Amino acid sequence: MSNSPYFYFESEKLIKLGEELHEEYINADPYPHIAIDDFLPEDIAQRALDEFPGPDDIEWQRYSADTESLKLACGNIEQFGPFLRHLMSQLNSAPVVLMLEKLTGIEGLIPDPYFRGGGLFQTLPGGVLDIHADFNKNAKLNLDRRVNLLIQLNKDWKHEYGGHLELWDKKMKRVKKVLPIFNRCTIFSPTSTTWHGHPRPLTCPEGETRKSLSAFYYTNGRPAKERKRTHSTIWKKIPDEEILIEQV
Repeated sequence: MSNSPYFYFESEKLIKLGEELHEEYINADPYPHIAIDDFLPEDIAQRALDEFPGPDDIEWQRYSADTESLKLACGNIEQFGPFLRHLMSQLNSAPVVLMLEKLTGIEGLIPDPYFRGGGLFQTLPGGVLDIHADFNKNAKLNLDRRVNLLIQLNKDWKHEYGGHLELWDKKMKRVKKVLPIFNRCTIFSPTSTTWHGHPRPLTCPEGETRKSLSAFYYTNGRPAKERKRTHSTIWKKIPDEEILIEQV
């Protein structure tokens, strides 16, 4: 493990990664996205996990609605430990933003220093997050939401635990399922029809939780074909039948 208490992303390395993965990203099915394994250096991911707060360690926002149950969230970085606070700030740094611009083809991305709707997520056994499309406007910044970045911190996560991030097409017929394994970074370009979530109850053992870091990025305006009236989260139920595109 590195002796430094901090970690810094390198622009040259990340920009190259974004350029290399651009075509795969924009051509992904059912909408632009990618899952990048081993996104962080191994010791950095482990340090983030070691410092990740338990369900009773900080003032989590607790969700108990039918659409999102047994889910905990915290976007207040002042409650995070020193390393997680630093790492979350690094996700808002220029090297990461430049990488995301090359990856997605979206120029002028702006990070959110307030982590509205983002930060740390944790879901308890039995928890769900129904399929949804995200809020499309950051009210505080008055900017359009364009990129979601999620880093999973689930060590030795087994397929049978569930918690797959499900990416559904516009018609809710076809789905890709992404297992939330340790140090997997999933990035996608949210619109009002990019349906996603983990809608099936977690079956991990008691004491285990589904943990992730999340950061969102914005622009001043968006393409005309994506423009909708400002809305909050839009919810969908999974259909009785589905066509599996891929499972990773």
